[in-house]
Amino acid sequence: MNIPFPEDSKFSSFFNCSRTFAAIFIALMLSVPTFVKAQDSTAAAGAATAAAPAGGGDAAKGETLFKNNCAQCHAVTDERVVGPGLKGASARHDFGWLAKWVRNSQAVIASGDPVAVKLYNDYSKAQMTSFPNLSDDDIKGIFAYVDNAATAAPAAAAAGSAAPAAGAASQSSGPSDLFMIVVVALVVVMLLVLGVLLVIVSLLSKAVSGTPGTEEGQKVDFMTKLSKGLKNVAMDPSIRSATIWIFVLLVLKATLDGAYGVGIQQGYAPKQPISFSHKLHAGEYKIDCNYCHTGVNRGKSAHIPSANICMNCHGVIKKESPEIQKIYTSIENNQPIEWVRVHNLPDLAYFNHAQHVNVGGVECENCHGDVAKMEVIQQRSSLTMGWCIDCHRKTEVNTKDNQYYDKLVQLHGTESKEALKVADIGGLECSKCHY
Repeated sequence: MNIPFPEDSKFSSFFNCSRTFAAIFIALMLSVPTFVKAQDSTAAAGAATAAAPAGGGDAAKGETLFKNNCAQCHAVTDERVVGPGLKGASARHDFGWLAKWVRNSQAVIASGDPVAVKLYNDYSKAQMTSFPNLSDDDIKGIFAYVDNAATAAPAAAAAGSAAPAAGAASQSSGPSDLFMIVVVALVVVMLLVLGVLLVIVSLLSKAVSGTPGTEEGQKVDFMTKLSKGLKNVAMDPSIRSATIWIFVLLVLKATLDGAYGVGIQQGYAPKQPISFSHKLHAGEYKIDCNYCHTGVNRGKSAHIPSANICMNCHGVIKKESPEIQKIYTSIENNQPIEWVRVHNLPDLAYFNHAQHVNVGGVECENCHGDVAKMEVIQQRSSLTMGWCIDCHRKTEVNTKDNQYYDKLVQLHGTESKEALKVADIGGLECSKCHY
C-alpha cells in the first residue's frame, strides 16, 4: 500500500514504523518453520539419547520391570521411600553384588556381608522382596533405566515421589510444544496489532490529505479532531446510557451465574488419605463395583469399603507398599480410614441407591462417569435438581415381566403412545425427594 505523505508530515515517521513492523512480522513468520524443525530435531535427538541403553542394559525393558516390581518401595532418585533411593546404586556397588541382592537379599545378609548388614539395619530391618526369576539382563535393564531417569528428570526427582519421577523421565514432549503455543499467541497478537496499524494509517492519510471546505494543501490538526470526536462521543447521552446498561447487565449475569453455582461441586476431586486408583482396580483388574461398595443394591448408601475388604486382597498382595501399610496401621490402631466424601447431596434431598441400581437398573457410570478410567475419583455430574429431573423425564421405566406396572402401563397407553417414563409415575413430584 503506497500512501503519499507530505515531506514535512509529522505522521511520516509513524507510517515508516508500521511498515518496518510489518516487515519484521513477515520475517518472523518465515523463520518459524525452520526454528520449529530445529526444536523438534533437538527434542528427537534428546529422546533417542534418553532411550539408549545404559551400562549394557535395555533401559526401555528396565522401565517396565522397575514399575512392576520396584516402584512401590524405591525411587529412581536418592529419596527414601520404603527402601533407599536407587540413584547412583550401579556406581556404588558392582553388578555381581547387585544381582545377588535383588535375587535374594536375605541370603546376602545371612552371609555376613558388611554392606548388606548395614543396609538392613539402617532401614529398620525391613525385608526386601526377593526376585529370583530376574535374569542378569533384566537387572542390568532396571539399573540402566534408573541411571537414565535420575539424569534426565531432575525436576521429577525433586517432586518427592517415585512414580512421578519415573513418569517424567519417560515423557518425550520436548520444548517444541511450548514453543508452538508461544508462536501462535505471538502471531495472533501481531495480526491484531498490524490490523490496528493499517486502520490508523488509513485514517491518518485521510486526515492529512485535507477535507472538503479547506484550502488545498492546508494542514489539519489530527489530534485536535480526534480529541474533539472523543469528547462528542463521551457527551452523547445515548452512548453513556447504553454503556451503563451493558455494565449493569454484565454484573447481573455474573451474579446470577455465581448464585446458580452455589453448592455445585462438579469436578471435585479431593486428595484421599490413601492413594487408591479406580483405574487400576475397576479398569485394569475389572473388580466389580459391588465387591467394595456392598450397599449399592440393598440400601440408601452404597457404603465406603472397610479395611477388611481391602485386606481380602492386600493381605498377600503388595504388602510392602507404603500406601498398603497405611491400611495395616489403621487396623492395628482400630481406627477407620478417614476417606474424603466426593459426591455430596444436601440434607434436604433424599436419594436411594438400591431404588435406582437394583430396581431402575441404572448403571454406575450414568451418575459417576467412567470410573474405570479415573486415577483419582472425581464428581463428573452436576447432581443438581435440574439434572435429576431431566433424567426422570428421559428415562423409560423397565416394566418387562413386572406385574407391579401392568395396570400403570395400561392406563398410560390410553393417554399416550410414548413409552412409560419415570416422570409418568411420579418422578417429578416434590415429595419424592423432599419430605
